[in-house]
Amino acid sequence: MREVLLIAQVIVSVFLVGAILLQAQGSGLGTTWGGGGETYHTKRGVERVVFILTIVGVIVFSLLSIANLVVRA
Repeated sequence: MREVLLIAQVIVSVFLVGAILLQAQGSGLGTTWGGGGETYHTKRGVERVVFILTIVGVIVFSLLSIANLVVRA
């Protein structure tokens, strides 16, 4: 059980690194394909999905970390 939790935690952490890098200030998905990005705009489409998935990923990572602590004890 402990190994499964560790593998899941590694997979979620790799996902989080990618998702956070996609949201870098000034180089988001909008500017990746030639968007200006000079003005403030709300997150729409893929940017919003990546943002929400990042939040879900952080929650899952936190729960896996707590579960890892419980299993070890």
